[in-house]
Amino acid sequence: MVEAQVVEEEAVRTRPGSLWYDAWLELRRRVIFWFSMVILVIAVAMALFPGLFTRLGPYQGCNIRLFTRPTGGAVFGYDTQGCDYWSQIVHGTRASVMIGIAVTAFALLISIVLGLLAGYYGGWVDAFISRLTDVFFGIPFVLGATVILIAFPEHGFWAMTLVLVVLGWTTMTRLMRAQVIAVRDMDFVAAARMLGAGDLRIMFKHILPNAIAPVFVVAMLNVGNVIAGEATLDYLGVGLQYPEVSWGLQLNAAQTYFSEHPYLLVFPSLFLTATVLSFLLLGDVVRDALDPKLR
Repeated sequence: MVEAQVVEEEAVRTRPGSLWYDAWLELRRRVIFWFSMVILVIAVAMALFPGLFTRLGPYQGCNIRLFTRPTGGAVFGYDTQGCDYWSQIVHGTRASVMIGIAVTAFALLISIVLGLLAGYYGGWVDAFISRLTDVFFGIPFVLGATVILIAFPEHGFWAMTLVLVVLGWTTMTRLMRAQVIAVRDMDFVAAARMLGAGDLRIMFKHILPNAIAPVFVVAMLNVGNVIAGEATLDYLGVGLQYPEVSWGLQLNAAQTYFSEHPYLLVFPSLFLTATVLSFLLLGDVVRDALDPKLR
């Protein structure tokens, strides 16, 4: 029985697998991976299904006279409008997390397309895309978003997402281009070209799977950065506006009452910090798992 188990374990260790399979074997042994995943699953569930965590809507059951500290009836207390603060935090998760994921998804798509074109074709295509990337890369993320959002004050969830996508695709595009350049001259790509494979098939079938791993890691890190950026814009008063609910807006409203009611600032800060930190930790651990030199 013991010998059979040893043989099975040896077969698993010696079985040829893909980079992602080997990374998964490494990830599932890391405590940080599971810790980050638990927090992120809870955050995404709160964003998609807030009814699982609170029975109240964002502005349901509010009473201005209930502006009090945490009590037995409301463990997170009440905000300045007399709304249950736990319910506000739960509903505020949607804007922060969904904008972070949406911005990163669209930016990743843009970076894949532009990075493939620039790295594969080179020449004037590479020069044009590289100069365009440099122009947008030179615009500070938060400052640029602040200027644009102030210029167009009537904006909501999708306008915020569009602005952050426009300013957030450059780093991944640069990395994608570098990865494609490193892969395009490899023997398996040359063999596919000699066998008559077209450019699209070579790019998406042969180059992309072998170039996407580092870009995917940066994308995971980028989700945390976008969430922090979105909360910063809301806090500065140029992001989402009332009656929207977000952690940044809660921090903005809490700053006036911090000395008397510090919980108004502490609770959303803890949720924001935990979510951003989890994305950053997850990105780091995935990067280590995908790079054999770092194991």
